Amino acid sequence: MVERTGYVDGEPCWADVVAADLPAAQHFYAAVFGWTYTDTGANFGHYVMCMKNDRIVAGMSPPMPGSEQLPAAWSLYLMSHDLADTAHRIDEHGGKLLIPPMEVPDSGRMLFATDPSGAAFGAWEPGRHTGSQLYDENGALCWAEVMTREPTVTDFFYHGVFGYLQTRIPTPVRPGLEPFDYSAWTVGDAEPVAGRLKMTAEWDGVPAHWTVYFATDDTDTAAARVLAAGGRVQRGPFDSPHGRLAVIEDPNGAVFTIISRGF
Repeated sequence: MVERTGYVDGEPCWADVVAADLPAAQHFYAAVFGWTYTDTGANFGHYVMCMKNDRIVAGMSPPMPGSEQLPAAWSLYLMSHDLADTAHRIDEHGGKLLIPPMEVPDSGRMLFATDPSGAAFGAWEPGRHTGSQLYDENGALCWAEVMTREPTVTDFFYHGVFGYLQTRIPTPVRPGLEPFDYSAWTVGDAEPVAGRLKMTAEWDGVPAHWTVYFATDDTDTAAARVLAAGGRVQRGPFDSPHGRLAVIEDPNGAVFTIISRGF
């Protein structure tokens, strides 16, 4: 297992999903990834810790009162060991704080924000909870990317907030389609931690957003489990230079990507 006890600033470290039908979501992800669950109780809004091989890998919760009509979605959290400074940088570089830094008792501190293109994300300052305890492992978070129509503005924002360094990824020209503009972001000399994709006309009507990837041993087999468990395969499975992918919609409508790449 690829176990993690900590993350550097700017690394995707946690993801959670809001599910109007929590039992349906739990059944679905158990069938697809083999997750088990621990409910943290009424004091924490029945936030559910999702477990893989007895390690915490993601979160799940019912909607907050008054937000029941909002669409289901996965939310990504980026590591920050100084949340006050991160909040300042978000404001300084044109982002908007939706939830200012707040304490999560016995766990850590969090904020939630949008970048200048409108993509929402969280930042997490660890306490007892240090993020996903597995990474790049079957059933665990393994990648994340922000999809935006304003790549220059987006690159500037995340460089200013988290110090991301940019590497453009060469991609083939696709006849009849707009150029494919993709960058990988690194922190210092480390391997890439996240990506940025410029949205084109193919994403008409889809707002800017972060998307999360979960690893799987076999994308085609996992996609079959998705269908059997009441989800939908929006796209794929298909091959990419980095593995075999499928874009998935869970029974509540939350979208994520699965990838297998020969672990």
